[in-house]
Amino acid sequence: MFRSALARTLRAPVVAAGRRQAVKMTVQAPLRPFSVSSVLRHKHVEPPKPGEELHCTFITPDGEKTTLEVAAGDSLLDIAHEHDIDLEGACEGSLACSTCHVIVDPEYYEKMEEPEDEENDMLDLAFGLTETSRLGCQCIMSKEFDGITVTLPSATRNMSFQK
Repeated sequence: MFRSALARTLRAPVVAAGRRQAVKMTVQAPLRPFSVSSVLRHKHVEPPKPGEELHCTFITPDGEKTTLEVAAGDSLLDIAHEHDIDLEGACEGSLACSTCHVIVDPEYYEKMEEPEDEENDMLDLAFGLTETSRLGCQCIMSKEFDGITVTLPSATRNMSFQK
């Protein structure tokens, strides 16, 4: 906005020499500094510290493999978003959809804890469900999952966009 657009004119009664007079005053509002918000993301993924790198591989439906160095404590969903891998995550990891469905390599699936009931409920809605399907938002990287390979299904089922 222009400075002149922020000016306000007020009429204030003033008592001077025993007489009441109307005086016009202009009040200038201070300008606020221009600011830019950071890009909104579900969670910011920090690069791993030297010597603490873990590795995960994403395989796209087209068969393209992307191997990444990641840090412990990050979910596969957050890692995918940070590295522009096409894993939707419509609910942003709140366990309210199945769009971050991934198919985990059987060797690593056996190392994971059993999915909670809420995750199983969402997986029931997933397209292309397999015996080793999990939600990427619930798969948290740790040393025991170093080298994990996950495959992205050929499609997702996003209930909010279906007619």
